Amino acid sequence: MNDTQLTAYAATLLRISLGTLALAHGLLKIFVFTPAGTVGFFASLGLPAALAYATIGIEVVGGIALIAGVKTRYVSLAMIPILLGATVVHSSAGWVFSNQGGGWEFPAFWAVALAVQAMLGDGALALRLPARKQRLARTAA
Repeated sequence: MNDTQLTAYAATLLRISLGTLALAHGLLKIFVFTPAGTVGFFASLGLPAALAYATIGIEVVGGIALIAGVKTRYVSLAMIPILLGATVVHSSAGWVFSNQGGGWEFPAFWAVALAVQAMLGDGALALRLPARKQRLARTAA
């Protein structure tokens, strides 16, 4: 195996890990905290309810898309603002995420990992959707 092949598998490992984490956090907000509880938490921060629902949706749908390898670059970039927001929210709790209220280093690292994923792309074993131009060309033919 050469470095190029290893890079593709490294990107896959990162993509699936990021997707699993995102999906787990989204499902946590649905089944443990509940959507209403998540909205309440966002409201306590002065954030709109719509942002809570958008966060849940991006974590669940984005997590599934990353695991599958669908539009990895776009999904990774779309998730970065969520993690930067979480970094700001948790910044008052200090550095260590195990602190009461969670610290900021985990969401900050997660945002960086998503940026790296966006740069790496899908990696191996991804469900790639055909590009729009290719679909249109096939439809026209």
